[in-house]
Amino acid sequence: MQNEINNFTYYNPTKIVFGKNRVPELDQLIPHGKKVLITYGGGSVVKFGTLARVKAALNGYEIGEFGGIEANPTFETAMKAVELVQKEGYDFLLAVGGGSVIDATKFIAAAVPFDGDPIDIFGGGIGKRLPVTTALPFATVLTLPATGSEMNAGSVITFKEKQAKLSFGSPFVFPQFSILEPEITYSLPERQLANGVIDAFVHIIEQYLTYPVGAMVQDRFAEGLLQTLIEIGPSIIDETNHDYNLRANFMWTATNALNTVLSPGVPQDWASHDMGHEITALYQVDHARTLTIILPALLTVRKAEKWGKLLQYAERVWHITTGNDEEKIDAAIEKTKTFFERLGAPTSFKDIGLGEEVIEPLVAQLEKHEQTALSERGDQTLEVSRHIYRQAL
Repeated sequence: MQNEINNFTYYNPTKIVFGKNRVPELDQLIPHGKKVLITYGGGSVVKFGTLARVKAALNGYEIGEFGGIEANPTFETAMKAVELVQKEGYDFLLAVGGGSVIDATKFIAAAVPFDGDPIDIFGGGIGKRLPVTTALPFATVLTLPATGSEMNAGSVITFKEKQAKLSFGSPFVFPQFSILEPEITYSLPERQLANGVIDAFVHIIEQYLTYPVGAMVQDRFAEGLLQTLIEIGPSIIDETNHDYNLRANFMWTATNALNTVLSPGVPQDWASHDMGHEITALYQVDHARTLTIILPALLTVRKAEKWGKLLQYAERVWHITTGNDEEKIDAAIEKTKTFFERLGAPTSFKDIGLGEEVIEPLVAQLEKHEQTALSERGDQTLEVSRHIYRQAL
């Protein structure tokens, strides 16, 4: 295989407004005269005063609210917001929350002007996967660093009735701007902080641990971000540790993990996410915790296919210098598991009380949702996925 960087076109129009006390700048960022719908999730943005700060900053605007977006945002809930926007004539959306709220808002923004049934924005055996050609303008106030959704054009939505978790993407759903205030993370509990560290870590891995193409810049970016999370992760999950600089670096690392800066010109492997989504859909396991179960198993099963980059990962990220190449790779996979365990996350199905009974239902879900040729090469068949699920027992 030719070891050279692939052609790419890079585009990211999202403005980042980062640092202390940036929420009051909303009235300078959203054009006056816009009718703004604020979207959010549960009660935390209310409880900790973030929603009140946002509304105060929007004094003078005509605003409305749509709350109750789930941790795995559902199509059914988002469609209620679509109906509200169409009925009331909102022309700007503001997501106040983490990746789930932002993902739902992206779908709402795309669905409102969509010509046809919005279910056809998705594929995966659910809809026709028709292109999104326009969307309402929207922005975000990030409360949970994790998904990078505040600076990318992708979204993942859950279909409750169909037991499916599917993604869509479009250049029309980049946020216009995102406000990142690290101090907002001080209200987050340990589990959410850990999930954020994990999600960011695996996002980087899926753009990095494939096969070499000579992308020196992207590789070094990825390795630096991984090392940052390894260094600060255990301190970040201490919910009482309100070290501003730690939280600022965590927030910016999570954004850079999936804001498309790592992906130009390199192969990507999103099999961990695809396989993990099915665990969430069937067994309601936290998204990040599905990744810590799947990733070590996937790296073990796909070791030969990922050999060159796994060795690079071992030597550059974990600084493993002793032993032969296979011993270095095995040690790197083990250190990855240990890192997840230090964050309080499971690394096998048995850690969450599940066993062999999950394998065939999960494989059937992959087949149903057309996830039959995963990996950076498209060579992860259902049988290979079955092997990975079994390895994760």
